[in-house]
Amino acid sequence: MKQTMNPKVDFYFNKATKWQEEIEKLRMIALDCGLAEELKWGCPCYTFEGSNIVLIHMFKEYCACLFFKGALLNDANGILIQQTKDVQSGRQVRFTNLLDVTEQESILKAYIYEAVEVEKAGLKVVHKTTAEYNVPEEFQSKLDHIPALKTAFEALTPGRQRGYLYYFSQPKQSKTRYARVEKYIPQILAGKGIDDE
Repeated sequence: MKQTMNPKVDFYFNKATKWQEEIEKLRMIALDCGLAEELKWGCPCYTFEGSNIVLIHMFKEYCACLFFKGALLNDANGILIQQTKDVQSGRQVRFTNLLDVTEQESILKAYIYEAVEVEKAGLKVVHKTTAEYNVPEEFQSKLDHIPALKTAFEALTPGRQRGYLYYFSQPKQSKTRYARVEKYIPQILAGKGIDDE
């Protein structure tokens, strides 16, 4: 059953200057699949019984449909793109013109229906554990020499631990990694995650 447009989302489509026709078409495809239209993270989000299925978003070089659990989809047509190696669950289908969208409409609908079935089945993406993340030597040295820091870090939730490990390991230069570690030692000791106030 086709769903109706949500007026709260209209502004997103109205503000588009570059990808307007493409995202309007993507909107119709999602609504044709019976998904409810909501506004989440400032973007049109399409849900099934309250669960996020697909999000429409625009970038400079392309517009895209982001499947929240794209990693679990079959991807028989090889169109799903993992944005970066660190994205564990979501996958994009990218478009650079209206013809792309139109030609892939039936494939996109099949992927949306599959994503709904994934949700109905209650399938979950298995995320990397904290132990699978690299501990930069600059941070490991601090953990080895400051027992209170090691205790405080181990007391953090796994998600907060992963947030720090990811952030600390990103820079290529050791001095930048070291500076990041130094900056966040007080926050870790205070039992806070990297984004906590």
